[in-house]
Order: sequence, then structure tokens, then C-alpha cells
Amino acid sequence: MTPSDAAGLKALDRDHYLHPFTDFKALGDEGSRLITAADGIYIEDDGGRRFLDAMAGLWCVNLGYGRQELVDAASRQLQQLPYYNSFFKTTNPPAAELAETLCGLAPDHINRVFFTGSGSEANDTALRMVRRYWALEGQPEKQWIIGRDNAYHGSTVAGMSLGGMAPMQAQGGPCVPGITHIRQPYWFDEGRDMSPEAFGKVCADALEARIQALGPDKVAAFIAEPVQGAGGAIIPPESYWPAIKEVLSRHDILLVVDEVICGFGRLGEWFGSVHYDLAPDLMSVAKGLSSGYLPIGGVLVGDRVARTLIDDGGEFHHGFTYSGHPTCAAVALENLRLMAAEGVVEQVRRVTGPYLAKHWKALERHPLIGEARSLGLIGALEIVADKAAGTHFDKTLKAGETCREICFEFGLVMRSVGDTMIISPPLVITEAQIDELIALATAALDETARRLQARGATISATKETPT
Repeated sequence: MTPSDAAGLKALDRDHYLHPFTDFKALGDEGSRLITAADGIYIEDDGGRRFLDAMAGLWCVNLGYGRQELVDAASRQLQQLPYYNSFFKTTNPPAAELAETLCGLAPDHINRVFFTGSGSEANDTALRMVRRYWALEGQPEKQWIIGRDNAYHGSTVAGMSLGGMAPMQAQGGPCVPGITHIRQPYWFDEGRDMSPEAFGKVCADALEARIQALGPDKVAAFIAEPVQGAGGAIIPPESYWPAIKEVLSRHDILLVVDEVICGFGRLGEWFGSVHYDLAPDLMSVAKGLSSGYLPIGGVLVGDRVARTLIDDGGEFHHGFTYSGHPTCAAVALENLRLMAAEGVVEQVRRVTGPYLAKHWKALERHPLIGEARSLGLIGALEIVADKAAGTHFDKTLKAGETCREICFEFGLVMRSVGDTMIISPPLVITEAQIDELIALATAALDETARRLQARGATISATKETPT
């Protein structure tokens, strides 16, 4: 691509394309980064510069870029049957086969799938299913759904309402009624005055207290990600999920697990629910289902809910033009086949997840890092001004945003959530590539520290050299 071609595309982008989660004016002033190619775990810009994509696109390119098998699966299906809807008692071969495959990978009590076009649509569907289920069970008063502060469940109106991100809700209100939120299990920011085990139980106590305040007979479901992804790769204490499960079981409240990020190998199991032994009633999926090659999502529905919806529900007045899209389903089916054949999930669990954990944890020795946490192939770094106190920099310094931009300068894609840096690399990343990721992250952190100090920031730590 010539410089003039690139300049022309960037001008078109500036003049016509409103980007998601973007300050439109700032982007117009600064211009877009133009990505033109990708291969393996790397992306390339219009200048031929290569970046290690430690975010797998947007948590989704699990098999990496350039998989010809997925391209071929799409091509074959586009020639045979590019599209047909799933309304009016109609199906297509890839959708039916994908439904069976997903149920075979899911926990034994899950045997039905409702297909959507995205994770946001999946969580919208879960909301509808939960309330429909209780109405059919003769308990229509069970309407309340409890989520968590700082959780992300999509950016549709229902997804935004289920999530607990204040900036989204401030712009998107009024929210869907009957949804409330409790504290998140974010030990580093909210619980370091106690042990992680004690903090996990305190967070579960918050669920119990909210149920009592609303009335146990009024609460329909609790929705949560196994690990909060967009909220900052928040890994709950080990005590958290067992205590949450006990509360929900005691009050007969459904559990909806948002697997959009954690599903399909991210935590070293096919689903995060398996890692934490959650046995959810519904699971929302998307992203890694097709490795991001084509948009597809869905809700995996447990037998308890499915039986009632099927036997007693009549018509379910809900669905999407692209539910069970045959080409998207064909790509997802081939993606899952490849993951199984190549042992990708086992590789994350046994090799690359533990390898990343060891070397990622060593970054805590950097003077900027208060905590380095990871699970499987998801990780976070807490950038702090004072390691002992765990305090972040003044927000005006934009430490996380500064680090993110420096990462790009150094050839690394790492996302910032406030002053938390997060990664979610393709699941096919190798040990040598993890070494490269760690080296690039270390160099970017060194430069971040230098620039923050140049702006007058004080860093209360002395750098140690990892062994």
C-alpha cells in the first residue's frame, strides 16, 4: 500500500467512520491507526510495521490470524448456501452441527443453544430467557437480575444495563428496569486490607445482602463473567465462586455465566465455568467461538430452563436475522474442530498458561507494577505510583493510556483499563513468543516510568532485576 493510498483511507475514515468506544473529536484530530494485514499472533499497519497482538483482536482471535482452513470453510459455505434464516421452522446444516458440537463441549446438563450475532445479543437473549422462564414457572414476580459493578455484558441497551460500567450507563439511560449491581471481587483495588479468601467471602455476602433487600422471591438470576475481562482482567479470589454458588442455590436463583471472553480455552478449559465448577443455567458465548473470523454468538441453555421453555412456553417471541447464519456457523464449526485437533485448550492449561504465569508474575518487580495477575492466557498489570501502598497515579497523568501508546511504539498491542494494563493473546502463542511479549512489555514499562517522571511524577519503588 502506497503512502497516498493510506492517507486517502485515513481521510475517508476521519470523514465518515464513527468508531466504537471512541472520542470522535479526538480521533478526528489525531487520525486512525490503519491495520492492513495479519498473520499468526501479529498484525501489520500500512507502513509495514508489525505488532505482537497481545489482545487477540478484541479477546477473540484464539487460533491466530491467517488460518486458511477458516477461510476455506467460509468459501465453501458461501458457494453452497451463503445465508438463510432460522425462522419459520427452518434450519441449515452448519447451524445444526454447530449446536451439537457446542453441547458436546459444554457441561453435561447443557444440551440446547440459541444462536445470536454477538455477545451483546447473547446477553440480551439471556435476560429474556430468564424472565420468561420464571413467568412460565408461575413466578412472574421473579424479575430482578443482579450483576456486578464494573462488569461488561455488551453495549446494547440490555447489555449496558446488565453490566455495571458507570460511564456507559451515564450515557445510555434510562437502563432496563429490574437490574441491580453488587461489588466486584477486585481484591487489589478494594480488598487489600484483608486476605483474598476473606475478601471473596465478603463479596459473596454482598450478594446475600442484596437478595435479602430485594426479597428472595423477587430475584431471578445473577449474571457474571468467570473473570471480569473488560473491567480489568479481574480474577476473583478462590473463595469467591464457591460462596456465590452456595448463596444462589439456597435461594433458588438462576446463574447466568457470561463466557464471551472466557469461553473456548481462554482459562485453559473449554469454558471458564468448567474451571470454576459453576454449573450455570445459561452461558453466553461469542468471540472465540469463530476466533473472530465472522460474527457469531449464542446462549447455551441448561436442561432446567430449556425444558420449561420447550414444554410450556409456546412461541418465544425473540430472535435475530442472523441467528444460526450458515456461513458464520460453518466457520465456527471448523474453528472448534481445529482447536480440538490441535489440542489448543490443553496447551493453554498445561504449557503456555503456566509459562505466562511465571514470567508475568516476575513483572511485579518492576517499580511501576503493584500486582501482576494471570489465569490461563489472560493477564493484568496494576500500574502504581507507590508499590507499598498500591496507590495509582493522579488521573491527570493518564499513566495507563501513556503505557498503551508506548506499547504501540514498541510493537506491542496491550490494552489499558484506567491504569490497569491487560492482555489476552491468541491461544496459539508459543513460549518463545511469550518471552517476546514479556520483553516488549518490560521495555514499554521502563519508558512509561521515564515519561511519567519527566512529567513530575514520583515513583515510590526501586527496580529489581528479575531472575
